[in-house]
Amino acid sequence: MQYPVNEIFQTIQGEGHFTGVAAIFLRLQGCPVGCSWCDTKHTWEVDPANQVAPQQVINVAQDQPHWAYWSTTALVDLLTGPQYQAKHIVITGGEPCLYDLTPLTQLFAERDVQCQIETSGCYPVLCDARTWVTVSPKLGMKGGLDIAAQALERANEIKHPVAKQSHIEQLDQLLAQTNNTPAVALQPISQQKRATQLCIDTCIERNWRLSVQLHKYLSID
Repeated sequence: MQYPVNEIFQTIQGEGHFTGVAAIFLRLQGCPVGCSWCDTKHTWEVDPANQVAPQQVINVAQDQPHWAYWSTTALVDLLTGPQYQAKHIVITGGEPCLYDLTPLTQLFAERDVQCQIETSGCYPVLCDARTWVTVSPKLGMKGGLDIAAQALERANEIKHPVAKQSHIEQLDQLLAQTNNTPAVALQPISQQKRATQLCIDTCIERNWRLSVQLHKYLSID
């Protein structure tokens, strides 16, 4: 299996259930969802003109639309090798669930490495059963995609971006569509003060978790 990789870097997970955990981020290229507030728009297009050599996507200094194909075994060998210390892999994008992540996550699990997928929920999640799936549902985006029922059923965690009360109501409607009972984290969009207070109040009321994008407050990747 070959995956189009935009970048690989090691840092601290700043969002959701694993906030504060040392993590290696594996960012895949390609996303048709079209979120207006997206901070990785450079990952949207898999343009053949931007294909580079595999080593050129490791520890990239700034956002680039370039990408490189990496095989399953090459990725696992690299990320479990001496170059990296973290034992938590975050597969993100772009939209990682454009691709079948089963062989990749299975191999990581066999090497006792925890995998987490961060997805919009617009595509079925294909991965190993031991993988933690974070669905950050993107509703009403430019791409016009619906949330996949399978993604909601597979989610271990719903990390919902919030700017106003209607976003809470949209989440309630989504949760009503599934028999799954994932953990829920509310994430204020762009650290807006009003959105943050709305998330705090709702998390207290419902015993949910607040996700504050710790990495942005700390000014780290």
